[in-house]
Amino acid sequence: MLLPLRRRFSSTLAVLLVLAAAPAAARAEDGYDLWLRYAPIESAPLRDAYRQAIAGLVVQQTPATGAIVTREVTRALKGLIGIDVPVWTNVTGDGALVIGTASSPIVSALGWGDVLKGLGPEGYVIRGTRVGGRRAIVVASLGDSGALYGTFHLLRLLSTATPIQRLDVREKPRLQLRMLDHWDNLDGSIERGYAGRSLWKWDELPAKLDPRYIAYARANASIGINGAVLNNVNANPLSLSADYLKKTAAIADVLRPYGVRVYLSANFSAPVTLGGMATADPNDAAGGNACPTILVVARGLKSKARSEQLESRNRARDG
Repeated sequence: MLLPLRRRFSSTLAVLLVLAAAPAAARAEDGYDLWLRYAPIESAPLRDAYRQAIAGLVVQQTPATGAIVTREVTRALKGLIGIDVPVWTNVTGDGALVIGTASSPIVSALGWGDVLKGLGPEGYVIRGTRVGGRRAIVVASLGDSGALYGTFHLLRLLSTATPIQRLDVREKPRLQLRMLDHWDNLDGSIERGYAGRSLWKWDELPAKLDPRYIAYARANASIGINGAVLNNVNANPLSLSADYLKKTAAIADVLRPYGVRVYLSANFSAPVTLGGMATADPNDAAGGNACPTILVVARGLKSKARSEQLESRNRARDG
């Protein structure tokens, strides 16, 4: 009995010694950052090439999204090539990375208006060019979201050790709506959820905003997700109450600068339970012609009707 215990102890000790000898960065890797880890580029020549290509950052966007772009690029370059890239107000030398919209002074002067218009507000161009005679890389879009998507595209190229000497990228989303559909309940549970409780902390909103909301928005924007349905399709009518709309609007305020719109599933009984109507039947005059697709507009917030109930209603009506 003693010998097996000694062997087990020796094996456990060996494993612990191996873990203790592992690099701290390897032990700290938990997957939370997804592809946005920005691990150092291993190739010294490639690091030097990136440093020469990007010597300064110029961002010309609306303040909210522009601040996100600035933070993301400075964070990425610090991790990837070990530099604290200076933020310029204009192109003052070779190696400028310019990120802006079609209406910004630098991008508008490039004459790319027709190209950007064809790509739309979520499409973008990444191109090496010259600005005022100085070498630059320009990420440009008709809209803020497109410029943000283009920024992530460029950072993805850097993260995958892709040469950037001859950049000429044009991208346009194939799908207009690229959404995540949460089946989260107001009590924090998730219908058919197997990975913990809901991200949305309704009991803390709108006064307190969990930092994970920003991590969620950042991850979505990095892969072009532009919408999120926050609640279960089997919706609680309270989702459309004034108090909960304020909570939802607080989430929408966080997600909006990342190009992510917020949607709600609507319970068809809401006109009765919340509005005091006699019926929610849209064909019944007593219900005030309540529309089955409830649209809520609250500080940019949008909601969608509950598709499963609509299908069920149509089947019952046809049957």
